[in-house]
Amino acid sequence: MDNRLFFLINKAQHRIFKYANTKSEEVLGVPVTQVAALLYIAKDEGCLQRDLSVALGLKHPATTGLISRMEKNDLIERRACNDDARASRIYLTEQGKNKLPVIFPLIDQFNEQLIKGFSQEEIAVVVRFLGACMQDTTNK
Repeated sequence: MDNRLFFLINKAQHRIFKYANTKSEEVLGVPVTQVAALLYIAKDEGCLQRDLSVALGLKHPATTGLISRMEKNDLIERRACNDDARASRIYLTEQGKNKLPVIFPLIDQFNEQLIKGFSQEEIAVVVRFLGACMQDTTNK
């Protein structure tokens, strides 16, 4: 087995993302990045565009494009921020809200697919490993 973890994680991430994106398009009619944005906005209705950018790990221009596409698809709407005229707050439209009940079962399916064939102990090791990968390494 190949032990180049960085390479394997990168390849796995790409394959998982491609699978999730394809299923998301089939079931919801929107790409998986828009699903992530819908979930964040639903949790923080009226969030600032910059907060969404940070939450999704996207640069400002990528977030602007994402929001424009979602607005065009009538999933969200932008409203001017009362506190800062330069900023926009983001809200779900009815169509965006209607996607939410379908998203959670889809995520459950993704998770079931990923853990199929693994014991609880093996899954616990993977979860611990991935958690360690996500720790802030700037101070180490």
